[in-house]
Amino acid sequence: MKLSSTQVKQTLSQFQAEVLPDDHPAVPQLNNLFGDHTFFLDTRGLKVLEPTGAPETEAQSGEVVSLADWSDATLTSLRPHEPEMTGLVVVLEPSRH
Repeated sequence: MKLSSTQVKQTLSQFQAEVLPDDHPAVPQLNNLFGDHTFFLDTRGLKVLEPTGAPETEAQSGEVVSLADWSDATLTSLRPHEPEMTGLVVVLEPSRH
Protein backbone atom coordinates (compact mmCIF):
# COMPACT_ATOMS: atom_id res chain seq x y z
CA MET A 1 0.00 0.00 0.00
CA LYS A 2 1.47 3.31 -1.08
CA LEU A 3 0.77 6.05 1.47
CA SER A 4 0.38 9.79 1.14
CA SER A 5 2.54 12.03 3.34
CA THR A 6 -0.45 12.53 5.67
CA GLN A 7 -0.97 8.78 5.95
CA VAL A 8 2.75 8.30 6.67
CA LYS A 9 2.49 10.78 9.57
CA GLN A 10 -0.61 9.00 10.87
CA THR A 11 1.17 5.64 10.64
CA LEU A 12 4.28 6.88 12.44
CA SER A 13 2.10 8.24 15.27
CA GLN A 14 0.83 4.67 15.88
CA PHE A 15 3.84 2.54 14.94
CA GLN A 16 7.43 3.20 15.99
CA ALA A 17 9.50 3.06 12.80
CA GLU A 18 11.23 5.19 10.20
CA VAL A 19 9.88 5.65 6.70
CA LEU A 20 12.22 4.81 3.84
CA PRO A 21 12.08 7.85 1.53
CA ASP A 22 11.01 7.21 -2.09
CA ASP A 23 14.38 8.53 -3.31
CA HIS A 24 16.38 6.04 -1.20
CA PRO A 25 18.63 3.90 -3.46
CA ALA A 26 17.10 0.65 -2.10
CA VAL A 27 13.48 1.55 -2.94
CA PRO A 28 13.54 0.45 -6.63
CA GLN A 29 14.89 -2.97 -5.61
CA LEU A 30 12.33 -3.26 -2.79
CA ASN A 31 9.53 -2.34 -5.23
CA ASN A 32 10.74 -5.10 -7.58
CA LEU A 33 10.72 -7.63 -4.73
CA PHE A 34 7.58 -6.61 -2.86
CA GLY A 35 5.53 -4.29 -5.10
CA ASP A 36 4.78 -0.57 -4.85
CA HIS A 37 4.63 0.22 -1.14
CA THR A 38 5.67 2.78 1.40
CA PHE A 39 8.42 0.95 3.29
CA PHE A 40 9.13 1.27 7.00
CA LEU A 41 12.17 0.17 9.01
CA ASP A 42 11.96 -0.64 12.70
CA THR A 43 14.20 -2.42 15.19
CA ARG A 44 13.12 -5.82 13.83
CA GLY A 45 13.34 -5.14 10.07
CA LEU A 46 11.36 -4.09 7.00
CA LYS A 47 7.60 -3.49 7.20
CA VAL A 48 4.74 -2.31 4.97
CA LEU A 49 1.03 -1.68 5.46
CA GLU A 50 -1.57 -3.87 3.79
CA PRO A 51 -5.19 -2.64 3.64
CA THR A 52 -7.67 -4.15 6.08
CA GLY A 53 -11.38 -3.79 6.60
CA ALA A 54 -14.16 -2.95 4.20
CA PRO A 55 -13.58 -0.16 1.67
CA GLU A 56 -17.02 1.35 2.34
CA THR A 57 -16.07 2.35 5.89
CA GLU A 58 -15.22 5.97 6.58
CA ALA A 59 -11.79 5.37 8.11
CA GLN A 60 -9.20 3.27 6.32
CA SER A 61 -6.86 0.95 8.14
CA GLY A 62 -3.84 -1.16 7.36
CA GLU A 63 -2.10 -4.02 9.10
CA VAL A 64 1.65 -3.85 9.54
CA VAL A 65 3.27 -6.72 7.63
CA SER A 66 6.86 -7.85 8.18
CA LEU A 67 8.79 -8.57 4.96
CA ALA A 68 12.41 -8.91 6.14
CA ASP A 69 14.37 -9.14 9.37
CA TRP A 70 17.72 -7.59 10.19
CA SER A 71 20.44 -10.19 9.65
CA ASP A 72 23.19 -8.36 11.54
CA ALA A 73 23.59 -6.57 14.85
CA THR A 74 24.39 -3.24 13.16
CA LEU A 75 21.01 -3.17 11.34
CA THR A 76 22.57 -2.76 7.90
CA SER A 77 21.55 -5.98 6.15
CA LEU A 78 18.05 -7.43 5.69
CA ARG A 79 17.03 -11.06 5.21
CA PRO A 80 13.68 -11.34 3.34
CA HIS A 81 11.11 -13.92 4.44
CA GLU A 82 7.52 -14.80 3.65
CA PRO A 83 5.21 -11.89 4.57
CA GLU A 84 4.12 -12.15 8.21
CA MET A 85 1.09 -10.33 9.60
CA THR A 86 2.09 -8.62 12.85
CA GLY A 87 -1.40 -8.08 14.26
CA LEU A 88 -0.72 -4.33 14.55
CA VAL A 89 -3.46 -2.35 12.79
CA VAL A 90 -2.96 1.33 11.95
CA VAL A 91 -6.05 3.51 11.52
CA LEU A 92 -5.80 6.10 8.76
CA GLU A 93 -8.14 9.05 8.59
CA PRO A 94 -9.88 9.48 5.25
CA SER A 95 -8.01 11.78 2.91
CA ARG A 96 -9.62 15.10 2.10
CA HIS A 97 -9.58 15.95 -1.61
